[in-house]
Amino acid sequence: MTQLAIRTRTTPAGPVLELAGELDFDSASEVRELLPGLALQGGRQLVVDLAGVTFCDSSGITALLAARNHAVAEGATIRLAAVPAYISRIFRMVGLDHVFPTHPTAQEAEAAWTPPAAHS
Repeated sequence: MTQLAIRTRTTPAGPVLELAGELDFDSASEVRELLPGLALQGGRQLVVDLAGVTFCDSSGITALLAARNHAVAEGATIRLAAVPAYISRIFRMVGLDHVFPTHPTAQEAEAAWTPPAAHS
């Protein structure tokens, strides 16, 4: 069985998922299962920090797509941070580089969030 550590934290922009280890068939369900429990609201963003991911297969990519779908369903956005080069290459090959905004670090992804404009 593979090992995946998941840490969540909340920022003013929204939740951050920090993943470390192998994101694969055995562990991707852990990511999908925690999505409904995230404090994600419209106008906020979900950041998925992949800095610690050592392996990602198609099930892991499907889990990232599930995270995106969850964010969109909540009226929020998603950003990926610290995407390993091999995952970036896969994203480019299958066109997911146009689906996921990416940033070098979680802090830069968090800083890219723009709060929704207040309605007068």
